[in-house]
Amino acid sequence: MADPGAAAAAGSGALRFLTFRMGERLYALPADEVAEVIRIPAVARLPQAPKGLMGLANLRGAVLPVASLRGLLGEGTESGAACRAVVLDGASPIAVAVDSVEALVSVEPGRVETAPAQIAAEPGERLRGAFRAEGQGRVAKVLDLAGLLEAAFAQTGRAERRAGTAAAARLAPEVAEVAAAAEKLVTFDVAGQEFALPLETVQEVITAPTTVAAVPKAEAVVLGVAAYRETLLPLLSLRSLLGFAPAAGTDGREKVLVTAVGGVMVGLVADRMRAIVPVDPACVEPTPPILAARTGGESRIRAIYRAEGGRRLISILGPDQLFREDVMQRLGTDARTVQAPATDEAAAGRQLQVLVFRLGDDEFGLPIEVVDEVARVPEKITRVPKTPKFLEGVVNLRGEVLPVVDQRRRFDMPPLDAAEGRRLVVVRTERHRAGLIVDSVSEVLRTAEDAIEPAPHLAGEVTRLVHGVVNLEGAGRMILLLDPAELLTRAERGLLDAFQADAQAAP
Repeated sequence: MADPGAAAAAGSGALRFLTFRMGERLYALPADEVAEVIRIPAVARLPQAPKGLMGLANLRGAVLPVASLRGLLGEGTESGAACRAVVLDGASPIAVAVDSVEALVSVEPGRVETAPAQIAAEPGERLRGAFRAEGQGRVAKVLDLAGLLEAAFAQTGRAERRAGTAAAARLAPEVAEVAAAAEKLVTFDVAGQEFALPLETVQEVITAPTTVAAVPKAEAVVLGVAAYRETLLPLLSLRSLLGFAPAAGTDGREKVLVTAVGGVMVGLVADRMRAIVPVDPACVEPTPPILAARTGGESRIRAIYRAEGGRRLISILGPDQLFREDVMQRLGTDARTVQAPATDEAAAGRQLQVLVFRLGDDEFGLPIEVVDEVARVPEKITRVPKTPKFLEGVVNLRGEVLPVVDQRRRFDMPPLDAAEGRRLVVVRTERHRAGLIVDSVSEVLRTAEDAIEPAPHLAGEVTRLVHGVVNLEGAGRMILLLDPAELLTRAERGLLDAFQADAQAAP
């Protein structure tokens, strides 16, 4: 970027400004307040954020809030190839999107007007001065950008944000006790049938990698080896392990269930993830003897779970029963060196499992401990009169009346055109149990607690529900970690209290 007169300015006391445009308006910022100028990055939108906040972006591994100058001034959003983001310097950097960046100019102090009577401020503007920009034929207004941001967002200190992140990573003891009281299953499809593994045996569920290294002379069950968390992960086909024919092709929905078998970390490739299901021990049946006696894929089934009153049968697999000893030996030397990650908390930090779901193009996460189950959205949802728009209605879930919240409505998002893939995430907090309708559930992600970055608290009470960010820089993904206790406002929690009291009093 050109810097006319920079050499002279250094010795003459001239002021330097970065000038930029919003439509026909020309603005300026002191150059020493600007860290850099970048192209507008991809952003993860914060739910119910103020108009001036575009979202969070990844800047060289750091989480960066991105604001919109047009949004701050109530003028819509920036668009076009010339748009840029001005990254402000400071302890808590923030980027502001503008229509275009013009120049870096030097201005004598006497040319900068600061008297309010000499500065024509338009609605919404906060100005610190103005000067006539040479060569641009316009008056450049020096924005009080810090004042604009402070007016739009509730600023908090870095220490407070980090404390908030640690609090989000920890669950209330009462919630943890409730979540631990019932065993859960992760269910998935293989060749059109539903199978499951106990949740405690699954490290995480990830999208099948596109790059896989083949293992020479390996049998069909071994799909290859993929990179996984700075090590290698053998990928094994659940279709082959269970005696099914290979799939005709891939559709991009394949998932890898990462689990440890005999000290070796392996990835089990399923056709797709289906749900997380709480287990009623009374509905678990042993494998029928005629199946247990066979030597094919059926022998891998540890038990049968009768869900939904027996209308849905789920075959429970045991990781240690899936593999023959010779299969494990054929994984080779590389596989034997792939050990389960260290569980020593002092060395690796506390590990968290996060259920990742989507709303539009944005990804959100919830601690797996507060998720009771994930299921298809019921066809019948009973509307409740005189309730807020966020309450979709109630459903009967195995004899319990459960309020259902449409997260798109809750986050003021437009309705989803195709509702086929939507899921119901049943969440339990200290006082409430509710179903959240989301667009889809993509995976169960494992991350270290100290790897969760603080989410900038720029919108006060509105964005208190986002307490951390899982920044997967290598994959170009940013997952906003939600605090389940903050998913509902105080008024909405009061409504659910009253609703649940009425439901319990009903005959």
